[in-house]
Amino acid sequence: MGYTHASHIDALNQNIAELSDNIKVSFEFFPPSNEQMQTTLWNSVHRLKVLEPTFISVTYGANSGERDRTHSIIKDIQAETGLVAAPHLTCIDASRTELEQISDDYWSNGIRSIVALRGDIPPHGGKPDMYASDLVELLKARHDFDISVAAFPEVHPEAKSAQADLLNLKRKVDAGASRAITQFFFDVESYLRFRDRCVATGIDVEIIPGILPVSNFRQAARFAKQNAVKIPGWMAQQFDGLDDDPVTRQLVGASQAIDMVRTLSREGVKDFHFYTLNRAEMTYALCHTLGVRPK
Repeated sequence: MGYTHASHIDALNQNIAELSDNIKVSFEFFPPSNEQMQTTLWNSVHRLKVLEPTFISVTYGANSGERDRTHSIIKDIQAETGLVAAPHLTCIDASRTELEQISDDYWSNGIRSIVALRGDIPPHGGKPDMYASDLVELLKARHDFDISVAAFPEVHPEAKSAQADLLNLKRKVDAGASRAITQFFFDVESYLRFRDRCVATGIDVEIIPGILPVSNFRQAARFAKQNAVKIPGWMAQQFDGLDDDPVTRQLVGASQAIDMVRTLSREGVKDFHFYTLNRAEMTYALCHTLGVRPK
């Protein structure tokens, strides 16, 4: 091991030692589309459940087939692990009556937490009948769900302005949301500025940063472009030349994510939401390094 590498490891370990002991984590998964992916999902759920996350969420597509898979997986996760399972629920391509029926079904099956989202508008879909704030209001009127909503530190791509986007978040919170989970980001300052603006606007719920550990930079860059997320130049530079080196890519991605969480922790952040992409390895390693370990 060279001197430079050893010095980097020493510095990294010192950074981790400075973290608080009371970090809380949650994890996001998506519905598998085949048997092999289902095996991967369950292996990841069981690998991460020992970390006692505050909740596990499962994403939700706009088509009925994927919605049904989300319903099924959520119920199975809660039944098999005892963890709080929070399905994503969108109001695109669903009537109020359907949404009420879905919420009643979840409630009767012991599901008490929901991630409420508007959802992606299909091409040429026009103006939606409902927005996320309307969905939160509908859910809270139906049952006393614990509701999470989405927040966008770098502004939702469809928002008219940053201020309009912030006011939309306030509407969701005023309707009854308990917390906001951010879109993934790589520029920590964008989150910190956004959090300050939330406080100034009177948004008094926790703004949980969404962390996407990156091992496949091309995939992450594609996600970032789709969601108008900025990729810092230093990040692209660190992954440069590693297309055919997955091991080093994973180490670089883990180091970047650890540095990000360390900075956020120093700024008082205690809760982190990890976008796992149904893979447990990097997320588990990050949590372990950060002191989140099996009780």
